[in-house]
Amino acid sequence: MSEQPVSQQAPVAGGADLRPRVEKLLGDILGLMGFPARLDMQDAADGSLSVALHFEAGPPPGVEQGRRSQVLDSLQFLLNKMLHRPGVDRRWVVLGCGAHPEPRQRREPQQPQAAAEKAPAQQAAAPAPKAQAAQPPPPAKQQAQRGADKQAPAQRGAAPKAQADGDERTLAVEEDAALREAVRKLAEKSASLGRFYALAAMKQDDRARVLKAVEGVVGLKVAAEGEGRNRRVVFTPEKPAPLPKRSLLPDDDEDDFDE
Repeated sequence: MSEQPVSQQAPVAGGADLRPRVEKLLGDILGLMGFPARLDMQDAADGSLSVALHFEAGPPPGVEQGRRSQVLDSLQFLLNKMLHRPGVDRRWVVLGCGAHPEPRQRREPQQPQAAAEKAPAQQAAAPAPKAQAAQPPPPAKQQAQRGADKQAPAQRGAAPKAQADGDERTLAVEEDAALREAVRKLAEKSASLGRFYALAAMKQDDRARVLKAVEGVVGLKVAAEGEGRNRRVVFTPEKPAPLPKRSLLPDDDEDDFDE
């Protein structure tokens, strides 16, 4: 009798044991964060596992119901790194606050051959430009005036954005005593230890409160950097200290977790 070859397949991360692992890991992480939540899991249309987080005492700072945030993106990245192992088929886990996240649209790349065939057709369908009679060039004074008129709208449109991203210190906001105390402690710690810190996922009013709260703390520079949702408040000490070797994180710790 001839022996039939036995096919070996790698275990699938999206099997029956995925949901208990997700529930255990998320419960531990959210418990350590101080924001326990009820988990609602369901299979998404794209094959991923969708998890809706219903926080018991309100969402963490920077997290809003039904919207993406840096906090959820970081938690989702950490969770998938802990779930997946080398040699195992991966099933992505997506997180949402108060509701299941909407599936992200993926743009399919256009085939080169189809694009090449489409280009001549568009060129043939485009009407030919009408010939214009040659006109004498305008005087130099008129050319300079037209150039100034073209630059003025661009400068007027760019001014509000630059002002909105760089004027947190000039905003008139109400003082938050708890936030002021916490921020000043962080600033003093950054100056004394020589460590760099950053506060992200904050609203513009909160960034203004942070910048006003650290005024007068010596030994460091505090400024807002970045644009949009990536804007953050950075604490830069005047005398940075090197990080001790025993505190350095490993380059790749995927194999440190037990199955």
